[in-house]
Amino acid sequence: MRMRFSSSRRLASAVVVGALLLVACGDDEKSESTTAPAETDAVDTTTAGADTTAAPAEDPLAALYQECLDNGAKVNLIALPDEWANYKGVLASFGEKYPGVEYPVQNPNGSSQEELDAVVNLAGQDDMPDAIDVSPAKAIIAADTGLWEPYSPTLIDEVPDNMKDPDGNWVSAYYGIISIGTITTIVPNAPTSFADLMKPEYEGLVALNGDPRTSGSALAAVMAASIANGGSADDIMPGIQFFADLKAAGNLIPTEVTQATVLSGETPIAIDWSYNYPGLAAAVADAGLEIDVNFPTDVAYGAPYAQGVVAGSPHQACAKLWIEHILSNEGALAYLQGGGMPARYAAVDAAGAISEADKANLPPAELLDQVIFLTPEQSTAANDVLAANWGPMVADV
Repeated sequence: MRMRFSSSRRLASAVVVGALLLVACGDDEKSESTTAPAETDAVDTTTAGADTTAAPAEDPLAALYQECLDNGAKVNLIALPDEWANYKGVLASFGEKYPGVEYPVQNPNGSSQEELDAVVNLAGQDDMPDAIDVSPAKAIIAADTGLWEPYSPTLIDEVPDNMKDPDGNWVSAYYGIISIGTITTIVPNAPTSFADLMKPEYEGLVALNGDPRTSGSALAAVMAASIANGGSADDIMPGIQFFADLKAAGNLIPTEVTQATVLSGETPIAIDWSYNYPGLAAAVADAGLEIDVNFPTDVAYGAPYAQGVVAGSPHQACAKLWIEHILSNEGALAYLQGGGMPARYAAVDAAGAISEADKANLPPAELLDQVIFLTPEQSTAANDVLAANWGPMVADV
């Protein structure tokens, strides 16, 4: 079955509401899970996205906003590219909702590991990251090393249990699905599966979004390739072997995928998250190019990213305000506009806040029934195996 998405797709509301209840971490008793959690209650539209001018005693977000303004009026963010799940829009909506608060983003194209490195290396400094957005495996590392500041957002009860840490360290505000994007202006015959990527016609054309030892999106691509080649959520080795073979065939190139490399034609076939392509659409069109995005026919693999407050960071109140925002209706709608699936999708849609246009960039509803997710523990185990084998089998060969 071949699956594509484009800006012109329209999905039926009733179908999508049910399908998007799928979440990203799975059942701890299963190695692979596509089980939907119970549907959350509808948002009370009289309180969701509450007016920040309300008296602090009546509105906890107004009190938090005031505390943020009184304590630096700034949240240091990191590794949030404009095109990644429409973070350009998420950031803009934060600025509109909370005027007077600065939100600089350092190292926008950094990896999850670079985020953790920055937290450690900049500890005690005014530019230390206040909040991070990392892959599941890195989220566990951050918890094990005490980098999270536990925080319970006001809307946490509307987030499914397997999209939040039971100890309150982090929450997943969105998730995506691994897909293959092809600049068809350069490569007319777009690959539609991992098996296709081995074809000789794709020599020197296939790239990952980073090094899988440090990049969550690249790690997900290897995990997806493993499942497509006989592996499982508990066995990433077939995926590592797949990319070793892909490199030996001359098809895998070392260039990391960025907007610049896509537009220049350096990475005409990119394996990346589904939510990274809608943000490229305008730039691709402006460059006179065409892109075809396919969900691999031999696997449907998805994962969330974990967001939370950094322990000991200089702007704690503003960091908490940021987490509140990305979970809010405004944050959810901004993610949707970039093709990201918000954790609170069911609640936001039940409140009537999502238009058909907002659903246009989402994957087909039928695809979501097939998506395989890993638990954070499985992701960590996969990361450990990859760290030990990627160099000798792929990177250093």
